[in-house]
Amino acid sequence: MSSHSEKTHLPPPLNLSGWRKLPATLMVVGGILCLIGLLKNPQEFGFSWLLAFMCFFTVAMGALFLTMIHHLTDAGWSVATRRFCEHIGSLLFPWLAILFVPVVLLAAKIYPWMTMNPADDRALSAKWPLFTMPGFCVASAIFFAIWWLLSSRLRFWSLKQDETGEAVCTHKMRFHSGWGILAFAGTLTVAPILWMNSLEYQWSSTIYGLYMFASCGWIAVGTAFVITAILQRQRILTPVLRDNQFYFLGVLFFAFTLLQAYFEFAQYFVIWNGNIPDETYFYIIRESGSWWWVSMVLIFGHFFLPFILLLPAHVKMNFKLMIPLCLWAWLMNFADLAFNILPVLHPHGYPFHWLWLQFGCVAFMGGLLAHVFLKNFNAHAPFPKRDPRLHEAMGINLDPEEMPDTLPDGGAQ
Repeated sequence: MSSHSEKTHLPPPLNLSGWRKLPATLMVVGGILCLIGLLKNPQEFGFSWLLAFMCFFTVAMGALFLTMIHHLTDAGWSVATRRFCEHIGSLLFPWLAILFVPVVLLAAKIYPWMTMNPADDRALSAKWPLFTMPGFCVASAIFFAIWWLLSSRLRFWSLKQDETGEAVCTHKMRFHSGWGILAFAGTLTVAPILWMNSLEYQWSSTIYGLYMFASCGWIAVGTAFVITAILQRQRILTPVLRDNQFYFLGVLFFAFTLLQAYFEFAQYFVIWNGNIPDETYFYIIRESGSWWWVSMVLIFGHFFLPFILLLPAHVKMNFKLMIPLCLWAWLMNFADLAFNILPVLHPHGYPFHWLWLQFGCVAFMGGLLAHVFLKNFNAHAPFPKRDPRLHEAMGINLDPEEMPDTLPDGGAQ
């Protein structure tokens, strides 16, 4: 075994028994706050619900992307993270689809074009029939259907591989990842435009889909790092986890930090220099009141802070720095999505007096999705036991003649 794959001494496992009721507590508290917000101001509730939905949507889509990349690149280091990424990606259907229902029911209060006549507005008529209530519902249903087909097939054949170890399982997952990566690119381009960009239907950006992709990858890698660190501490992924795998996750996190900042700046640079009123008003609104301060927080907290901290190579395996930074990424992702969504309803500044409602929506969704994820994770093996690259993840470097017929935990070569 090479030295780079050796494991460091682990501290004692964490006592997580006190956290078992947290998902249920979040659902109860969040549900009460959501109900109060809905009765008090349905429109404000609709925007807060959409914001929370997009936060968890980016995580699920990013995890689905990481799963497909594992199969397309035939990587060995990502074997340890593959199974829980499959579970997170599977949250897209039916759970996130169900959580999207309130957005549909309150669409008329969220999207101004829902109650407008396309014939009276040039920008709206150019986007007909997508920007209509039937078009909105049909397109959204198609998105979730594609994500359900993709995530369910990848998870089905992954669990089937644990049972049989047949090569057809690996081939099927590579096949679905092949067409899935194209479907992923298409749906992730159109869905955010329909759900977020359309809040200001006069404005458009050709780079919006790429910006959302980078956001999904950034928050998903940060989430994967934290989950992997916890599972390592609990000795759950011990057989397949080495220190270099944390380094690879850190490198990916650094790469998506740069990519997301590049797309965000490119969008701003092109629109601002183009100086077209139909486009520049998007940023003019976001320079008003406290939104200007939010933009400064995003510039330094979303890019400069993680960029500077992640530059040294050794930092990427420093849990005392990486875990807080990955949790910080959740806050920055929320702020970034709020920067896109909330100025439509509050153009003069961030609505801090509605933070309790935004917290309630995030808490309810987070509690529900965490409960489903933990249930699925506990019901199956924590890592793919018969992945073709399992021996590589375990750090076993043998000649083909020396390879055993079986691996620990029932795996087969």
